[in-house]
Amino acid sequence: MKTLVLGGMRSGKSRFAEALAHRSPKPVTVIATALAGDDEMRLRIAAHHAARPADWPVIEAPHRLAEALFDADRQRGTIVVECLTLWLAQLLERAETDALALEYTALLDVLPRLTSEVVLVSNETGLGVVPHGELSRRFLDTAGRLHQELAERCECVVFMVAGLPTVLKGAL
Repeated sequence: MKTLVLGGMRSGKSRFAEALAHRSPKPVTVIATALAGDDEMRLRIAAHHAARPADWPVIEAPHRLAEALFDADRQRGTIVVECLTLWLAQLLERAETDALALEYTALLDVLPRLTSEVVLVSNETGLGVVPHGELSRRFLDTAGRLHQELAERCECVVFMVAGLPTVLKGAL
């Protein structure tokens, strides 16, 4: 089963994704996409890490996410990917259009081939004001397209608001 968990900042996405993983009798692997670029981000990463069970291995994959998913799939367990919007933002910051297109396509291609349960966590960014900057608009457009394509490929899509899940597609 592939599940996409969307929501705004501090909506409960991570906690919900981890609760789904806890329900699974299979071993859990976390793929973390964040880069610790400053002290605030290091604290956020540490808090996420501290909240997870110690026996959940973490694969850091700020780039080459599809490869990390394929490697983690060897466990035939449950994979939690945290967070697609950070991964996407980091790709856009690299300013390599080819890298973005290749990684984006690789993610969409690998997902149906995975045998593990996969829980993808991402920020829904399309609910606010359209920003003035070209890079920001490009990020929102790309994230919106990615979410639509992932929603097509996932059996379950959940939208989180104030810690409450709303199932948009499928069943939990």
